[in-house]
Amino acid sequence: MKLEDLNKEYDKLQLIYGAKELDSIYNGGCTKNPDICFVFMNPTKKIIASEKSWKGLKSPWIGTKNIWDLFYSLDLIEKNIYQEIKKKNGKEWTPDFAEKVYEDVTKHKYFITNLGKCTQLDARPLPDSVYKEYLELLKKEIEIINPKVVILFGNQVSSIVLGETISVSKSRRKEFKRVINKQEFSFYSVFYPVGNGRFNIDKAIEDIKWIMEGIKCKN
Repeated sequence: MKLEDLNKEYDKLQLIYGAKELDSIYNGGCTKNPDICFVFMNPTKKIIASEKSWKGLKSPWIGTKNIWDLFYSLDLIEKNIYQEIKKKNGKEWTPDFAEKVYEDVTKHKYFITNLGKCTQLDARPLPDSVYKEYLELLKKEIEIINPKVVILFGNQVSSIVLGETISVSKSRRKEFKRVINKQEFSFYSVFYPVGNGRFNIDKAIEDIKWIMEGIKCKN
């Protein structure tokens, strides 16, 4: 199975749980043994790639600025590309520029996805029941790309993916082992770094840097 094979399922779920006038946002970045798979919550219409007129990648965070502060602080994006992102408003992103950004993501060996691919009109909270509809599909994504570690952002995403109640503040730098189709993967729970969680971005950066050091030591 390939990642693209999952997109039809995401599109079906968009019609049930997302805004009908918007498209699903899938994933993007390094798809072959990335160092890190970053798992966020779900996209909103701020992602310009969710517009039906968009002809480029349907990948997370296209047309936004704040999340790239995190990746730049982690040395996971080139300075010149980061500066271009910060200068652009959402509508100024083009499919070619999105490709350029995600080529850089791939070069830095990480993969970006959301637990829920159902694009919403705003950042309203989604119930656990919606995210759980995507859980098996996320597991297939992880199995296909085979990352060294999976970083889960926030209490809700972490709890659903790990199958137990997680408080990030009590689980910092704790490794969780989970088996997907007979293969064991390492998971970490990290503070959500954007939106209402912006004030925790420094803690997220600290913990991810620590996780990245651990990856280097194992290489």
